[in-house]
Amino acid sequence: MPELPEVEVVRLGITDHVVGRTISAVEVFDVRSVRRHLAGPADFISRLEGRTVVGAARRGKYLWMQLSDPDFGASDAVLCHLGMSGQFLIANAGDEPPRHLRVSLALDNGRELRFADQRIFGGMSFSEDGAELPDEIAHIARDPLDPLFDAAAFAARLRKRETGVKRAILDQTLISGVGNIYADEALWRTPLHYARNTRHLKTREIEALLGHITQVMHEALEQGGTSFDALYVNVNGTSGYFDRSLQAYGQEGKPCQRCGTRMRRDAFMNRSSYWCPSCQPRPRNGKF
Repeated sequence: MPELPEVEVVRLGITDHVVGRTISAVEVFDVRSVRRHLAGPADFISRLEGRTVVGAARRGKYLWMQLSDPDFGASDAVLCHLGMSGQFLIANAGDEPPRHLRVSLALDNGRELRFADQRIFGGMSFSEDGAELPDEIAHIARDPLDPLFDAAAFAARLRKRETGVKRAILDQTLISGVGNIYADEALWRTPLHYARNTRHLKTREIEALLGHITQVMHEALEQGGTSFDALYVNVNGTSGYFDRSLQAYGQEGKPCQRCGTRMRRDAFMNRSSYWCPSCQPRPRNGKF
C-alpha cells in the first residue's frame, strides 16, 4: 500500500497539473470506486462538474482536492485514498485509457485526471465543507512532515500505550503516514525491535525513532517513493526508486548493512517485519 511519501508525490503532481483547472466533466466507469460517496455516482458527478480545483492537501495517506465555491472560496473537497493499487494519472483527452480506469475528471485545458485502480481498495468521495480537513478523516493524526506535528504530544501518547512499538507507529490515530515499509526502515535505523513495549521505551529511543521516521520519509520523497511493481506510479506514470535504498524491508537472508548478521523476517499483523537479530535483539524479561 502506498505510504506517506508515495501519496505526497501524487499530491505534488496534482498540484502541478490540476490546481487552477475547472472540472468540465466527470465519468464514473466503476461505481465501486465512489462507493464511499453514499449518495451515489450521479450525485458525485453533479457535485464536481463546474467546480475549480484550488488546492491539493494531504493528511497521512489520504489526500483531497479543494474545490472553489462561488460565494465562499474553497469550501468543499474531493477526498481520495489510493488503497493498495490506486493511481492518479494525467493525460490528454484523446490518449489511450489505462487499464483499470475507474473515474475520469475532464479539465478545462483538454487534459484529464484519471483514477485507475486494479484492486479497487481505493476510491473517491465528495466531502461537503471538507476543504480545510474532511470530517471523514478528522480522527487521523498529523504526520511527521506536517509543520504542526507535535513531537512532545506524540511521545507522551506513545508512552501511555502498552503494545509493541511497531504496532503503535502503524496506528494512524497516533501518528499518520507510517506503513509497513517505513516502519521497518525506521526501527532498523534506531535500532529497536518491532515488539519492544512502548511503556519501556526511553526518551532518547523515542526521539531517535521519530527522527528516523522523519528522515526516511524525506529520503523516500526525494526519490519519488518506493515502487516494487507497476501499481505505484506518479501522475506521469513514473515509478519511484527508493526500493534500491531499503536497508531492512525485504532484506530477509541478506547481511545487515550495519553488522553483517543475516536479516530475519517474522509474520506480523498479516504482513511481515524485517529485522536484524544482532542490532535489534528480541525483548526479554517480559519487556515486549
